Amino acid sequence: MTRPEDAALAAEIGARYVGVIFADGPRRVSPQQGRRILDAAGKGVKRVGVFGTNDPAEIERANEEANLDIVQLHADPTVADVAAVKTRFRGEVWAAIRIAGTHIPADAELLFDKADAILLDARIGTRLGGTGHALPWSELAVDLARDRGGCAVVLAGGLSPYNVVSAISTLPPDVVDVSSGVESAPGIKDPWLMREFYAAATGIHPR
Repeated sequence: MTRPEDAALAAEIGARYVGVIFADGPRRVSPQQGRRILDAAGKGVKRVGVFGTNDPAEIERANEEANLDIVQLHADPTVADVAAVKTRFRGEVWAAIRIAGTHIPADAELLFDKADAILLDARIGTRLGGTGHALPWSELAVDLARDRGGCAVVLAGGLSPYNVVSAISTLPPDVVDVSSGVESAPGIKDPWLMREFYAAATGIHPR
């Protein structure tokens, strides 16, 4: 989210999580802006901060301002990175695995054991998410059966109101994460697409 009104609408529709991005890109906000955006969502949703760094000190400073429930590490985090952030952050730590081909890396199993959730996203050049590129869900379902264990799985990567049903039925994830798929422009959410996405993902049509 980049605007308080979009965060407020997401909460009204029924979103369980609302996130802001502190990593480089068209949706980047400052921790101060992030606090205002997340505050607009109210107390009924979890507050997520997406980081392009795994530096615990930098994440701690942003959290002090934005008051996060969840830190999402998007800079190819290792098990050691997750452990280091957990020493300075009391909320959940989600680790992103960005996939360039058709499979989860074989060495990712340890990351599933350490993080509170694994977020699967597409690897497109140097961009840290928000690319609009969908993942090969069928192939990933096989890998998840091998690696998942009891770890929560968050699916991102090119989701939209038109494909989220297929993605959920193929994997299935615990959480679906959408950004560009409900936007009219980078960072600007479309209210109609937001409602359609929620309805498709949950089978519930919001008011």
